[in-house]
Amino acid sequence: MTPRVRAPELPQDGIWFNTNHPLSLKHLKGRVVILDFWTYCCINCLHVLPDLNYLEQKYKDSLTVIGIHSSKFDNEKDAENIRQAILRYNVEHPVVVDSTFNLWQQYAVRAWPTLVVIDPEGYVIRDVAGEGNRAVLDQLIEELIQKHQQKDTITMQPLHFTLEKQRHPLTNPLAFPGKVLADEFSDRLFIADSGHHRIVVSNLAGEVLNIIGTGKPGLTDGTFAEAQFFAPQGITLDPNNQRLYVADTENHCLRCIHLETEQVETVAGTGEQSRQIQPHSGLGLQTALNSPWDIEKIDNRLLIAMAGSHQIWEMQLETGEIGTYAGTGAEACLDGSLHEAAFAQPSGITSDGRELYVADSEVSSIRGVGLINNLPVRTICGSGELFEFGDRDGQKSEVRLQHCLGVEYTQNYLWVADTYNHKIKRVDPSTGSCQTLLGNGQAGHRDGQSHEAQFAEPSGVSAIAARLYIADTNNHVIRCVDLGTLEVTTLNLSGYQIC
Repeated sequence: MTPRVRAPELPQDGIWFNTNHPLSLKHLKGRVVILDFWTYCCINCLHVLPDLNYLEQKYKDSLTVIGIHSSKFDNEKDAENIRQAILRYNVEHPVVVDSTFNLWQQYAVRAWPTLVVIDPEGYVIRDVAGEGNRAVLDQLIEELIQKHQQKDTITMQPLHFTLEKQRHPLTNPLAFPGKVLADEFSDRLFIADSGHHRIVVSNLAGEVLNIIGTGKPGLTDGTFAEAQFFAPQGITLDPNNQRLYVADTENHCLRCIHLETEQVETVAGTGEQSRQIQPHSGLGLQTALNSPWDIEKIDNRLLIAMAGSHQIWEMQLETGEIGTYAGTGAEACLDGSLHEAAFAQPSGITSDGRELYVADSEVSSIRGVGLINNLPVRTICGSGELFEFGDRDGQKSEVRLQHCLGVEYTQNYLWVADTYNHKIKRVDPSTGSCQTLLGNGQAGHRDGQSHEAQFAEPSGVSAIAARLYIADTNNHVIRCVDLGTLEVTTLNLSGYQIC
């Protein structure tokens, strides 16, 4: 018989969130405990959060979930950045910072995410890695509760914690805006107000023209006032018929906003996350998607950065068919044909008509994907490795980025939101040359000239002839850059109460 292993104790001198005091397994004796080893960059970790929320609600009298934040990227070790992620993803259980990997090593964790189940007597019962384990955990918790009720070793009462969102409520007009789209011809700016689960439409000067969505997470079609989104990200515009397409990320759907009739409809996705990684296709409304993060209309098709399956997808607007365009589904950086290539959480896309340019976030690289003449997938700049990142300008493979999420093509260059370096960089797609043009590398909110400016995890960029607009995510604002002078200012949204 395998000897039982007592769970290592939690740190009492560490940084904790969503609780007034450190938690200990000793004081949680009598409860089932799940430790969630996560890092906030990881799409798989984000996919686990709804499962944990479901279990927390179902077993609130007997289950305590504790997040163990063991950071992959250097930027994720910063406590304030972790707190922002807790707010952004509405994490409602206690989280302890494990940036030195002490708990990771004590629990012999090998991958993100890993969930460790501890019984009411303080022993490790099981650990599961990866996502999609809700049913397994549900059954295990139920069995543990029944067993320990019979032994009279379980305490049945809910625990209450003081959450970060109660201590630091977001009162900004925008909350964690993920992407932005500027349209010079109609003088409009479309903002994915991701934290408020809606789309904000303003003119280019910042005067708000429309709010699309109730502001509550959900999947509802209908009028602008009725529609619901769930953490929308990428946006693309079809100016010919005034349709705005949205990557509705946490709904795992694509939405179409009819700007003239002020109606929202779902055009792809079932509302459930797809578990199928192998390349496949089907009709839009019959095909489950996996965290679409950005979207680009090219001719009569949509190209989609499908972050959750590490692929690029394509939707034919005439037929409504959607499917894998490039990528095997493996999380890696592999160049070659569309069918051989691999990506790692692609999160931003743009195009010059010949290639689709991809901010491939988990390998901190910029990729090129052929759209014509059987052009292959190539790595333009960056390390191409899952655990090689940094902040270095230069050429091709010598360039180091840190979890880049946004990219925009304009005037023969790519503007890259180097998110975890808090910078905006310019890349020549023909040579792979990369140069920092905006930001000093320190997280902050400061306007000014070029390197004087400060950003906080900028995630989206969009350009018109003379200006660049930036979704400055953790600052909850849109920044505007004069491309002639590289002067950075903050857009003042006005004319509508959207707090």
